[in-house]
Amino acid sequence: MDIVVLAGGLSTERDVSFQSGKRIAEALRRHDHRAILLDVFLGYGEEGDDIDDLFERELEVSVEVGEIPTVAPDLEAVRRQRKDQGRNFFGPNVIALCQRADIVFIALHGADGENGKLQAAFDLLGIRYTGNGFLSCALAMDKGIAKHFFYYYGIPCPQGFTVQKNGYNREKVLDQTVFPCVVKPVGGGSSVGVTIVHNEEDYEAAIEEAFRYEEEIMVEDYIEGREFSVGVLDGVALPVVEIKPKHGFYDYANKYKAGMTEEICPAQLDDELTSQMQLYAERVVAALGLETYSRMDFILDANNEIYCLEANTLPGMTPTSLLPQEAQAIGISYSNLCEEIIQISMERFNA
Repeated sequence: MDIVVLAGGLSTERDVSFQSGKRIAEALRRHDHRAILLDVFLGYGEEGDDIDDLFERELEVSVEVGEIPTVAPDLEAVRRQRKDQGRNFFGPNVIALCQRADIVFIALHGADGENGKLQAAFDLLGIRYTGNGFLSCALAMDKGIAKHFFYYYGIPCPQGFTVQKNGYNREKVLDQTVFPCVVKPVGGGSSVGVTIVHNEEDYEAAIEEAFRYEEEIMVEDYIEGREFSVGVLDGVALPVVEIKPKHGFYDYANKYKAGMTEEICPAQLDDELTSQMQLYAERVVAALGLETYSRMDFILDANNEIYCLEANTLPGMTPTSLLPQEAQAIGISYSNLCEEIIQISMERFNA
């Protein structure tokens, strides 16, 4: 098949996305697909260029990918790289190439890759793509909305509330806050803009940091405990993985810099806790209407109480990502995982 692997964009997770996309494209080529790694925002060439033979020149056309920096990218600098300085999210020739492809493997993370806008546009344009539909992505990406679904479906999660930048009242927000707490953008990913706050002195700085990334943020109870993640592939939970950062919590640097975090898969949990966590992961899938593949993050406190933190509709596929490790634990290699995601997604569109 001819496949566009779509990465990059204007998300704080742009660099992470390229690493996912690079590995995905390489894996698909090993399965004899013709795969082009494309930056959704910068595109390829200029509008009007002849693109008839681009899949035959897949390696030449594909984005060259470097290492993941330990800090989030400068998105204004990315915008300045665009030749046409256009405001369109889709760069030159992106839509045309996606329409020519048999399917688009979405390797974007965060922002417009995971919030449903891209998926809705592709639905209107008749473009087949991997992963979840637009509504499920939108529900999962907004942590405030997702939390309401968790409550309704009996999925335990930390108590919290959202705060709008417009009309923000410090005293009113403080009255609702219990320390320690977590302050984070309501729709971000990769722990960008996330701060664990232990006292009022550090509270305002955390609020300002989160508002740097979004107009709406979340303040929720901090649950101290062990961190876990559970992937779900085609409705079935994969083995549980435990995440043990060597320093601090599972932030941007600990996620993507090799050697910063120890991952144990399968996690060292008893059968009852393992099954319960997997059950909650599958329940999140049902609650949000997720399809194909996703990954849920959990905290287990000192009393063995499980709390679901969030759902990821486009889990990372980088060398340090969790979902591929979970799949490997049951004998699914990385390249076979990518192939399975393609096949499950094609079945959905051909149904």
